[in-house]
Amino acid sequence: MANVKTAKFQIGQVVRHRIFPFRGVIFDVDPQFANTDEWYEAIPAEMRPSKDQPFYHLLAEN
Repeated sequence: MANVKTAKFQIGQVVRHRIFPFRGVIFDVDPQFANTDEWYEAIPAEMRPSKDQPFYHLLAEN
């Protein structure tokens, strides 16, 4: 049986980043990491999230 993942947040929901001082609206969700290794490695190691979790795409408020 497949491992089913459930996202904590929904498309259209306004969220506040848990580390950085900004908020945004979610417009897409990847159930797990779906970007390049170069992008992932650019994240500082001490802040780098697990690849096996939902990744949210936000339209950030500036």
